[in-house]
Amino acid sequence: MEAIRNVFRAAWSSAERLDDRTVIITGANTGIGKETAIDLAKRGARVIMACRDMERGQAAVKEVVEISGSENVVCMKLDLADSKSIREFAEAINTGEPKLNILINNAGVMVCPYGKTADGFEMQIGVNHFGHFLLTHLLIDLMKRSAPARIVTVSSMAHTWGSIKLEDINSEKSYDKKAAYSQSKLANVLFTRSLAKKLEGTGVTTYSLHPGVVQTDLWRHLNGPQQFLMKMVSPFTKNSSQGAQTSIYCAVEPSLEKESGGYYSDCAPASCSAAGKDDVLAQKFWELSCQMLSITW
Repeated sequence: MEAIRNVFRAAWSSAERLDDRTVIITGANTGIGKETAIDLAKRGARVIMACRDMERGQAAVKEVVEISGSENVVCMKLDLADSKSIREFAEAINTGEPKLNILINNAGVMVCPYGKTADGFEMQIGVNHFGHFLLTHLLIDLMKRSAPARIVTVSSMAHTWGSIKLEDINSEKSYDKKAAYSQSKLANVLFTRSLAKKLEGTGVTTYSLHPGVVQTDLWRHLNGPQQFLMKMVSPFTKNSSQGAQTSIYCAVEPSLEKESGGYYSDCAPASCSAAGKDDVLAQKFWELSCQMLSITW
């Protein structure tokens, strides 16, 4: 259905400028993160590409500078699987950057074998949710001072198959890599919803989104038959540039300035799952997240 809708929907585009704005994009050295960086750099933003692998990050900076024509692009080290790295990155931003107008929580891991982060979280919930939750918490005061500001979190339609296991958030009792991925993407939707309530009246707004079925290297953990299926449907999938459009839309579209907490797909509001709108679950999960990260928010 999505593929058919996409064929008939006019592509979104905007000439909106981002001069004098500062943007952070996590996982920006590849895929839709890199395409988002190129677009926002073209619009005049200062772009900070937050990457785990600095070598790949520096190579991506060169590419972004070349394609966008903007020199105001830097790469900084951030490993979302390690709270020490997240704290060091946030400290560097808070002391070195006078403002932060857009934070794009883009980095992610997908259907990977069972593993744990440096802090003992299951890898997918750890990187996709807890890492970004902590990062946003540590940068939020700077963003409030920089308002109007936006926080954009890349989720997925996979959230609709997810449930939050409050009693076994790290999948220690049983691990299914697809279920754990879906849980982490539902976490993104709930986080955005709760965050919107927390930030009411601050001038900082939040958005979560489904980028589309995008051909990225996140597919590397799929097994043979799954990879074959993806090749079969690839004519209906998006390349990285198309996949980045909804992230860019949520970051720059002027009409969204007064919207907050919603879920988007194909550069338009979309409906998320019933679990994604469950405010009781969202609150419980918010409290659990704070507790797991030992923070008060």
